[in-house]
Formats: sequence, structure tokens, C-alpha cells
Amino acid sequence: MKLAIFDLDNTLLNGDSDHTWGEFIIEKNLVDASSYKRQNDQFYQDYLDGCLDIDAYQEFALQILTQFPKAKMEAIRKEFIHQKIVPMVLPKAQALVEQHRAQQHELLIITATNRFITQPIAELFKIAHLIATEPELKDGQYTGKISGIPSYSDGKIKRLEQWLAQSNCHYDYKYFYSDSHNDLPLLKTVDEAIAVNADDTLKRYAKQHDWQILDLTE
Repeated sequence: MKLAIFDLDNTLLNGDSDHTWGEFIIEKNLVDASSYKRQNDQFYQDYLDGCLDIDAYQEFALQILTQFPKAKMEAIRKEFIHQKIVPMVLPKAQALVEQHRAQQHELLIITATNRFITQPIAELFKIAHLIATEPELKDGQYTGKISGIPSYSDGKIKRLEQWLAQSNCHYDYKYFYSDSHNDLPLLKTVDEAIAVNADDTLKRYAKQHDWQILDLTE
């Protein structure tokens, strides 16, 4: 069996769902606009620069989920998906996913963005398997903490290893599509690494190692 693994933000989507969610809750007046935007933008810049403190970022990003009942946040998320995410879905990314599906490859999204945001996005692509940073739930309410290892950088390798062990499946060939140099640890471990809509650092590395380079935004 073959496994096709996809990063999400700026890979299957034309943008970053996590950062866009931050902008959306600012628009909805759910947070203090000026301070939240400043922090949201700085964390995103840290991510682009490869120096993100993932634990600090998740503490910041998940705090909003503790402020309102879970049902209300899910209603807000539904609006977010419709208004912001659906227009970000790349037709060529959908076609790529369907190409692998037609070959009966197993499909998996792996993303540092938390599951609250990404579960419905995986459903848009009809991909059943999702590895995402897990927000902790207690008694039906989010705590603002994460559960387990965040699926970021080296953490993606650990989370994938856990998933493979739990799935009880052996895949003799693995593809991984990503846009970000933050995913180089995992990209280096798979059978076929593909740079998609790649940042400059990843594009340079991909060219040096003769990896396939795709632009799904064209």
C-alpha cells in the first residue's frame, strides 16, 4: 500500500487556516483587536522564519476556545469554514488529492494547526485521516491546553510514527507534500518528498536534492 501525506496550510489551501482564524475572530469582535492581531501576526512571522515556539503559540491560539461554550465556538467555526476556508481551497490541490485517491492510495493530512480548525477542512477534501495538534477537552469543554505532542516540525515525525503503529498498516511507499521548510524533518524521511507552493528555503533545498516542485496556485 502507498500513503499520500499532505500538509494543509499553503499546500492544499491558498493561505494559512490558523492565521486566518485569528483574523476571523478579530472580525467577529471576540478578542481585543489590536493586541490579538499583533500577537497573531508575530507568531505567524515566527513560523515563517522557522523559530516558532509551538507551545506558546498553541497556548495563545487555543485560549479563545475556553471563553465560550463549545457549541457556540462550533457555530462560529462553521461560519469561518464557509466564509474563509472554502475560497482558499485550491482546485489543483483537490485534483492532486483525487489523483492519489484514484490510485487507491491511503490519504492523510498532517498539520500543526489544531484539530478544532482542521477537522472540517479535512472533511472538505474527503480525507478521513488527520493528524493535527490536539486541543485538550475536559467535561465537554476545551481547557486551552494541548493533548500529546503538537504535530509541528520534528513532532510530525513522532505523531506519524504513533499513527502508523495504531493503524496496524504497513505502507511500502510514502509521499509527502508540503510548502514549508519547517517540514523538512518529515520530508527527509519519506520515499518521495514534493515541495508544493514552496517557501524560498524549501525550494532551494528541493532543487539541491532533485525533489519535485509543484505550484498548485497557478
